[in-house]
Amino acid sequence: MPANRTLVSIIVPAHNAKDYVTACLQALRRSDYPSFELIVVDDASSDGTAALARPWADTVVVLENRAGPARARNLGVQKSRGQVLFFVDADVRVAADTVSKVAAAFQEDKEAAAIFGSYDAAPAAANFFSQYKNLHHYFVHQHASVQAKTFWAGCGAVRRDVFLKAGGFLEKYLNPEIEDVALGYDLAAGGNKIKLVKDIQVTHLKKWGFISLIRSDILHRTIPWTRLAAKRGLPYDLNFKLSDRLSGAFSLLLFLSVIFAWCFPFLAFMFFALSGGLVYLNRDLYAFFLRTKGFFFTVRAIPFHWFYLFYSSFVFACCITFLSIRRPHEPDR
Repeated sequence: MPANRTLVSIIVPAHNAKDYVTACLQALRRSDYPSFELIVVDDASSDGTAALARPWADTVVVLENRAGPARARNLGVQKSRGQVLFFVDADVRVAADTVSKVAAAFQEDKEAAAIFGSYDAAPAAANFFSQYKNLHHYFVHQHASVQAKTFWAGCGAVRRDVFLKAGGFLEKYLNPEIEDVALGYDLAAGGNKIKLVKDIQVTHLKKWGFISLIRSDILHRTIPWTRLAAKRGLPYDLNFKLSDRLSGAFSLLLFLSVIFAWCFPFLAFMFFALSGGLVYLNRDLYAFFLRTKGFFFTVRAIPFHWFYLFYSSFVFACCITFLSIRRPHEPDR
């Protein structure tokens, strides 16, 4: 290892990832950055993930009982030696220069405690829901502030000393939820600088379906996000800009206008006004869909995006109401 190179510890948590893990690890092995170690933590998989990982990883840790990605990443850190901890999900494929860009980002900004990137605009799965989900993620990250208040562990790195001081990932999250977001909150609360580096992009390999997407949005994103927001608030960034908050409110009102329009005809005007408002608030996203995927994709994406806004906002409102009644909240750790 060159003496002037920072050792990057790449930590990949994996649970039943046989469909993706080989492509993920092969891509990491092709990295043009020479000084890294590759650690895979198999979270009690039943599909042979560990056996697939061994030819590519320097270290494979196998858990007997499932503990969740937060615990898996923390265990990976315990087995690592690098001063930069680079977390990569098992269902993403990095570019040849991704690790180099991660190391360079810390070298160029000595004050940066953590950095993260985004999915790219070319998800591997061709079906509509996979394309929509990943392109939406790409758009949100590419239009967010580079000075972040949160963190993303799909492709994100933290300086080792900062990570240990923050206490690592919250291990109460037993599923892939918002354990990375919670870490970002902890890092920001400690005065650490978090950067979104927009040219660090990885390809998402996972295939989404209608049910799996909505289940994940509600159970693994909206509900835990709401519980965290009830304690620490929401950042005005990523999915929580003013336009996003207004879009959520408009989607709820739009639903109500449809339900009651038969009783109150004037609500038909409200429906068209709210529809126009939603198009205006999200005009940049829809223009991006149009440029990237064309007209027919966009006319499918717009109503689904409104549906996404509705169910996310509805669940958020229900959870906030419930949490305002149920006190006290449980501690974070």
